Amino acid sequence: MNWLLVALGAAVGAPLRFLTDRAVQKRHDTVFPWGTFTVNVVGCLVLGLVTGAVTAGAASSQVQLLVGTGLCGALTTYSTFSYETLRLVEDGAKFYAAVNVIASVVAGLGAVFAGVALAEALWA
Repeated sequence: MNWLLVALGAAVGAPLRFLTDRAVQKRHDTVFPWGTFTVNVVGCLVLGLVTGAVTAGAASSQVQLLVGTGLCGALTTYSTFSYETLRLVEDGAKFYAAVNVIASVVAGLGAVFAGVALAEALWA
């Protein structure tokens, strides 16, 4: 049953990543990968919220499998982040590559901490 929850979450997360990436990137005329940045930060926020909810007893481990592992696992993408950063370096956009790495790590960590804090405020 656990694998089915993960698969269902991933079935939503993967197309959501694709559609969000395309919609966000279409609005920005820059080489910076705003679409991937957006899905990764949003995924960190959702994962922090779900983890905080489970820790507070407000959500079950099944919700963590469905949303945390399945949806967030398919929504976020470290491999695409890495590839796009490498592509920026190879294209000579080293400043954007550095900004991508620093901003992604800082914003991702900030989002996951914010998600946990929000969950604690709501359910602790």
